[in-house]
Amino acid sequence: MGALVFGAGLLTCQRFSQPQALDKDPIMSLSLYDISIPVFLRTFQNLSEILKKGEAFADENGIPHSELLQARLISDMAPLTAQIQRVSDTAKFVAVRLGGIDNVPMEDNEETFDDLHARIEKTVALLRALPSDAMDGKEGAEVVLKTRDSATTFTGRDYLLQFAIPNFFFHVTTAYALLRHKGVPVGKMDYLGRRS
Repeated sequence: MGALVFGAGLLTCQRFSQPQALDKDPIMSLSLYDISIPVFLRTFQNLSEILKKGEAFADENGIPHSELLQARLISDMAPLTAQIQRVSDTAKFVAVRLGGIDNVPMEDNEETFDDLHARIEKTVALLRALPSDAMDGKEGAEVVLKTRDSATTFTGRDYLLQFAIPNFFFHVTTAYALLRHKGVPVGKMDYLGRRS
């Protein structure tokens, strides 16, 4: 009986005389914390490095920092500074709404690369202070997102999976794309982060 086997980047076909038994170890469940906070922390680390490359690129090429910080792909979109603010807010509000910690107001007044790094550091400190069990049992908790015109109600699980995580990565990706569009030499591995 033929079976496809993945290994070392190759797809091969091997014959087995008997079906291979699956590992009997139980599948470990992942908590809301596991699928969000560590992911946010790693991504903030990568985003900080991307911003550093942007600043260095501007300095090396005599480009005013404001040209990168206010970069847009089209006139009606938010600039780079606002993308970082939204990344920060999205991660922060997961900790507030699902982790039950007090909100730390941030004024959205960042204008420099140093300001953006400080915003990221403040957000990371908040996330690191969240106990890993703070989100336990919040899968079914009601989360209401209010805008000027409407309100949307989610369960905790759906808020995280259908709104917060996609929104977080939308703004991270947009920040990356704005810098790449301006010529900053960053690539996929900068976005994903290199494993040590």
